[in-house]
Amino acid sequence: MTPPIIVVTGMPFEARIARGDGVLVVCAQNDTLAADLEAAMAHGGARGLVSFGTAGGLIPGVKPGQWVIAHKVLDMPQQAREYVSAIGWADALRRAMPGALRADLAGVSAPVVTAGDKAALFRESGAAAADMESHIVARVAQAHGLPFVAARVVIDPAERSLPPAALAGLRSNGSTDILGVLRSLAVNPLQLPALLRVGKDASLARQAMRHGRQIVALKLGDGFGAVAAGI
Repeated sequence: MTPPIIVVTGMPFEARIARGDGVLVVCAQNDTLAADLEAAMAHGGARGLVSFGTAGGLIPGVKPGQWVIAHKVLDMPQQAREYVSAIGWADALRRAMPGALRADLAGVSAPVVTAGDKAALFRESGAAAADMESHIVARVAQAHGLPFVAARVVIDPAERSLPPAALAGLRSNGSTDILGVLRSLAVNPLQLPALLRVGKDASLARQAMRHGRQIVALKLGDGFGAVAAGI
């Protein structure tokens, strides 16, 4: 049996979009992701790894819904160790997505919340966007001699800070905590307009992911996302 391509996401909604035929989807947060990915590979092997999902924008002017195809993934928790995406995969996706950025991604261990912190990370790394899974995917891929690619959609632009309610609404497993959002709004109702903008941005990112998933499936071959693990 041909080993699958393993697609890695950090959020359940990302994993739902990634599901399809032909590969294994591993959905986990960064504290368990490496172990979950290793377990999936031990079960059925892998032909390659794909980091798929959303990312926070770091370049001013990049709007929600913008695809970023990583040239390199910068492992910021490891003093910016660099991992180069599989050139054939990354180039094929870039050609199929004329509006996508071919740029570096910063891998981080915690959300980059404020506009000031995003600007600081951009100055430090030069990366177009940041996420919490791609650097772990890259580490595991290198350890096993596998190709990998990171294809991420910007969900929050560099110029905006996330309101506290947006973070209060995230459980440790990536699912949504509605009560947490409501409690945060009760403490500070003035953050509601910013929270509504977050919802609009998330909707744009989801639309882009659904469209882009079909392109990823076509260009990487043999389908995209059959079995969901950890969802």
